[in-house]
Amino acid sequence: MTYVIHGATGAQGAPVATTLTAEGKSVTALTRNPDAAVDGARVVAASYSSATDLTDAYRGADGVFVHLPVGAEEDRLAFANNILTAVREARPGRVVFSTSGFPIDPATGGATATLAAGLADSGVSHAVIAPELYLENLLMPYVIDSVRERGILPYPIRADFPVSWTSHLDIADVTLALFDRPGLTGVVSVGQYPAITGPDLAAAFAAGLGRDVVFEPISPDEFRTSVAPLIGEGPAAGTAEAYRAMSAMPGRSITPENSAQKLLDVTPRTTAEWLADMGL
Repeated sequence: MTYVIHGATGAQGAPVATTLTAEGKSVTALTRNPDAAVDGARVVAASYSSATDLTDAYRGADGVFVHLPVGAEEDRLAFANNILTAVREARPGRVVFSTSGFPIDPATGGATATLAAGLADSGVSHAVIAPELYLENLLMPYVIDSVRERGILPYPIRADFPVSWTSHLDIADVTLALFDRPGLTGVVSVGQYPAITGPDLAAAFAAGLGRDVVFEPISPDEFRTSVAPLIGEGPAAGTAEAYRAMSAMPGRSITPENSAQKLLDVTPRTTAEWLADMGL
């Protein structure tokens, strides 16, 4: 059985590839770099911008794991349509799509909603993983350096804003479970439940690092400035806008009815467990 993993050398795809190869599954790692190496996997150079590349990569696959890269929404929409073209042409056995926290409500439009709706209409077995916010966001230099140097955890949410945080490691665990459960379709929410607040995060960091850590809300614009050198000005501006919209929300909690805990018996890591897995 062969599984095709998008972004297998990146933050989201690499844990999925590692988890599958550890289970003895055959993995094809899709990457834009033909010289990349992924332990235990066959590397194939393929671009989101080429429906032909994707069709060739998906053909004969038992499963495909896909997520859309951060970038201009126009590009992301083109990528989503290319993925859908490839899925309809190649007919892989199963597709697991992680929204990466982007909304999937068709009323909002956008690439993520387009891809989710297209998979639902494709006739191919599929499932959509819906995380809220990634714990790995807290490893960005602006955040983790502040925690280590000043004992302050800065993040662009209110102190009383509850979030069902999850990690890329959890997404990998859920993806493996979904590949093993081809009859389970629809949306699977992934994240800690009950949701936790910024001070809860700071307390977990304090326990893990053995020092006092306090949570400090920052503005979306401060966050944009901090992440722009990492992801580019355009994506950083879009990220800031997303956090600005969050400021009007009561929180970002999963619903237990369609959670990985209930549907798959997979419980995401606590913040403390994730910190230990990260060696922090």
